[in-house]
Amino acid sequence: MLPLENSPLARDGNILILAYDHGLEHGPSDFTDLPERMDPETVFEAATHDAVTSLAVQKGVAEGYYPSYEDDVSLLVKLNGTSNLWMGEPDSAVNCSVEYAAEIGADALGFTLYGGSNNEIAMAEEFRDAQEAARDHDLPMVMWSYPRGQGLKNDTSGDTIAYAAREALELGADVAKVKYPGSREAMEHTVQAAGGENGIEVVMSGGSKVSDEAFLNDVKAVMDAGGSGLAVGRNVWQRENPTQILDALGAVIHEGASVDAALSE
Repeated sequence: MLPLENSPLARDGNILILAYDHGLEHGPSDFTDLPERMDPETVFEAATHDAVTSLAVQKGVAEGYYPSYEDDVSLLVKLNGTSNLWMGEPDSAVNCSVEYAAEIGADALGFTLYGGSNNEIAMAEEFRDAQEAARDHDLPMVMWSYPRGQGLKNDTSGDTIAYAAREALELGADVAKVKYPGSREAMEHTVQAAGGENGIEVVMSGGSKVSDEAFLNDVKAVMDAGGSGLAVGRNVWQRENPTQILDALGAVIHEGASVDAALSE
């Protein structure tokens, strides 16, 4: 695993990835309430916030918008992704090579793996190729480790999410991005499954938009459980004022503030 202390992906070991791969993964419906967020430039602007350590996008958005923000934004290129129009067993097309991501300025890479899918074996082999190529470029690899598939009985249980973190460790990811398992205790188990104190970093997936307080309570639980932070999209850029929630997230993730203190800033 790559040390992240001096990586553009982290700050003092803590991570706040602003994710904006939703246009491909979810489609335009994610921008219905705030149609201006359909313009990637609005989210690149949000990503210049001091709390954000990296912005995750697909290669087309990176090509079109990152050159104007390369001095202010750390770029995470998502190597795979599939539209919500796909109705088959969970899978994800590889849309960008590691070499091309490095060429367009990536500071880190992202890759989705659907453990438990009928396509898991092929996806793991694709991840192998990407992870080994990433090592040649000294680029950290974040695994979107999301257990899914027709044979999986419960993809949100604490044991399943801990397994997702373990899979990321075993396959060579530097960071595991996992769903929140529902409690601090379950998150502690997930962090231990990822190797514990000397293992890989674990960050929580932001999920669907919820209230500021509910969201920050989950983030605080992740940090208190030994997690490294957050990879969040909708809970930031679906808000009218992304700066306000980023201020609060920065306080919780980077400063160790309580939720009440973060909300009062």
